[in-house]
Amino acid sequence: MDFKSKDRKSIDFTFLILVIALLIYGLIMVFSASSASAHYYNGDAFFFIKKQGLFAILGLFGMWIMSVIDINLIKKFITPVLLVTLVLLILVLIPGVGMEINGARRWIGISSISFQPSELAKYVIILFVANSLSVRKEPLDSFLKDLMPYLMVIALFAGLVFLEDHLSGAIVIAFLGCLILYVAGAKNSHFVALGVAGVILIIFGIIFEPYRMARFTTFLDPFKDPLGSGFQIVQSFYAIGSGGFFGLGLGQSRQKYLYIPEPHNDFIFSIICEEHGFFGAVLLIILFALLIWRGIKIAMAAPDVFTSLTTTGIIGLVAFQTVVNIAVVTGSMPVTGMPLPFFSYGGSALAFLLTSMGFVLNVSRNLEKEEIKEIEE
Repeated sequence: MDFKSKDRKSIDFTFLILVIALLIYGLIMVFSASSASAHYYNGDAFFFIKKQGLFAILGLFGMWIMSVIDINLIKKFITPVLLVTLVLLILVLIPGVGMEINGARRWIGISSISFQPSELAKYVIILFVANSLSVRKEPLDSFLKDLMPYLMVIALFAGLVFLEDHLSGAIVIAFLGCLILYVAGAKNSHFVALGVAGVILIIFGIIFEPYRMARFTTFLDPFKDPLGSGFQIVQSFYAIGSGGFFGLGLGQSRQKYLYIPEPHNDFIFSIICEEHGFFGAVLLIILFALLIWRGIKIAMAAPDVFTSLTTTGIIGLVAFQTVVNIAVVTGSMPVTGMPLPFFSYGGSALAFLLTSMGFVLNVSRNLEKEEIKEIEE
């Protein structure tokens, strides 16, 4: 694809290489991790990778469009898309409209073709809050007057996602909205109070939902019930431990053979550790770190408030989900259902992620190379 335009500079090639490297690595691991279960349950070892590959192509197309489109045009569609997303989040909750899978109602679609509005909601919140803050002339001094209107919108979207039985998605939306408000200049004292309130809400969300409470107690001692509630995390430990330094080799995982449930989803990092070992895990973390670092540099050098805050939110999303996913898989925090960007199976998540990478590339077009160099120094 040609990411250049006659009247624009070229995109940040380093950032693009990192995105493509993570995408290719992710597709390889989705196939490796899913082939056994796909063959067993669907009679086709390529079942999941074909769907993931299709959404990867759609995502690359979206990335290209987003990298060349006029950013001012994006701003004009933020409010309509916000309202459409709100309607979709409500429709998901309606029986017969929203699809229920494994007890959660998060999808809209027909048969095997589905779409998660909560994935769209993450990026819509980023765009809405960033755009609104970019036209403000007053500082975010007052909690009730300045912050509360934003918090109400964030809470509305996070609340609807929470009702889908999608706690991790609700946490991500709340985190992204608050991150952008903080970067835009909201006071530390306001976020201390919000942090305390958020922790209390999460605790209540765990206590009053039996399966979440089971996940928390399992986190404290996963080997107490290794064949029941602790099965998934215990099998993850076995996968990570058996990988050693260099791993068993690509495609040689043992735990993917129906030991780790849906190994191509949230626990794909454990398969990476098993097949590529400590070396592969460190390499993956370095790739994510470089992508996040480069994205932060682009955000800091962005030519205006909107693009700076939006890029911050997009990179913050990648960073947050990466850290939480790896923490969960390694037993450092309770299971939350947080996907690993570029790697965990999920078509709509991958397509939206790649499209958002296009926005960052678009922002990088408007930067002088000297600007990023100055920030790096």
